Amino acid sequence: MSFIEVRGLAKSFAAVSGVRHVLRDVSLDVERGEFVSIVGAMGTGKSTLLSLMAGLTTADAGTITLDGAPLRGIPPRAAFVFQNYSLLPWFSALENVRLAVSAAFPGISADEQTSRARQSLDSVGLGNAVHRRPGQLSGGMRQRVAIARAFATEPDVLFLDEPFGALDALTRETLQQELVRLCAAEAQGITTVMITNNVEEAILLSDRIVPMVSSQPASLGAPIVVELPRPRSVAQLAHDEQATHVRAHVVATLTASLGRFRRPTNATPAAASRLEAVVEEVR
Repeated sequence: MSFIEVRGLAKSFAAVSGVRHVLRDVSLDVERGEFVSIVGAMGTGKSTLLSLMAGLTTADAGTITLDGAPLRGIPPRAAFVFQNYSLLPWFSALENVRLAVSAAFPGISADEQTSRARQSLDSVGLGNAVHRRPGQLSGGMRQRVAIARAFATEPDVLFLDEPFGALDALTRETLQQELVRLCAAEAQGITTVMITNNVEEAILLSDRIVPMVSSQPASLGAPIVVELPRPRSVAQLAHDEQATHVRAHVVATLTASLGRFRRPTNATPAAASRLEAVVEEVR
């Protein structure tokens, strides 16, 4: 049995024009310690799927099991990193992380909670900025706080929702490597599910890539294994034959999906354009 098992998920939302069907018959397996990226265009249902897997939203149909148990609400040993940082602006970086530690480990003393928070901030290079509030930090530093907060809770599973999408290229690559290092530092590795519309990012970080097949509603394509040694770098991937093969496979799947998505019965022009942008990004 896989660490995370998703079977037959479906999800719809009420809309002005009626019911909007977002996901249908979505199934996915994630092994313990594996890093899986779900790749697709904006608006195809990736964030909805991640919210379902994280227990933030309830599915209309289907089941999710985590470590053999049915998922009911937010898992106790799960952590989240979002694109918009989600930091409390009136607290310092240290207090933002300490609050997460206190929720995860309510039985330890306040001093121990603060110590763990400080150690986690040190691990992402923010040891000299622990008393700064989010408004006094750059975007990259805020995301470092968010990553430190996630790892300070010692999670079994990590959910990432476009965690680097708002960052410049240099900061993005630096934080991607920090994430890889922190995940690998755990004894069994942290089971990680990330959604992204950046194929290069998925190849850099993932053990497997799962394309989001665009339609109305959306489903998942066949997983693509990334058999590349670690550590990886952006420069290496630009010239690696296996990375080129994986890239071509992902793009071909997205392109085929785009062809189906352009049919009038399946999608709006705006939605097709979003997917086309993803495909063009890696051509």
